[in-house]
Amino acid sequence: MEFSDVRNFFANNHRGVINTFRQDGSAQTSIVVCGVSPFEGDDGPVFVTVRGTSYKVRNLRRNNRCNVMAVAEDWRQFAVAEGTVTLHDYQNTDDEEMRQMLRTAFRACGDNEHPDWEEYDRAMKQQDGVIVRVQPDRVYGLIR
Repeated sequence: MEFSDVRNFFANNHRGVINTFRQDGSAQTSIVVCGVSPFEGDDGPVFVTVRGTSYKVRNLRRNNRCNVMAVAEDWRQFAVAEGTVTLHDYQNTDDEEMRQMLRTAFRACGDNEHPDWEEYDRAMKQQDGVIVRVQPDRVYGLIR
């Protein structure tokens, strides 16, 4: 299976679960809101984590491998993409570029506009929001 086979599923099912890996190799699991990367040159899942100090981000800074699973509303269908990640945050991305990227990723992960973009921008900056872009090298799932 290729990501192109599950692309529409990720684009339309934003409930997600991510597994990152702790220093001892065990999995750390979190729920996320995910979507399809809207960024040029990407063909994989994307999500935004609100806190740059979260365990998932710390794990990804140490080990850039993860898997992200999107699930249908009724939990009867799912798609998983395993791969390596690229992280974007205010430490490695220009402030204005990051602000625009966060808005773009937000839209991709929810198909809607934020009710107050200025509030969102302030919150993401204050909480050190991070965009996680996954480049899948293994894809599987159950889509009917």
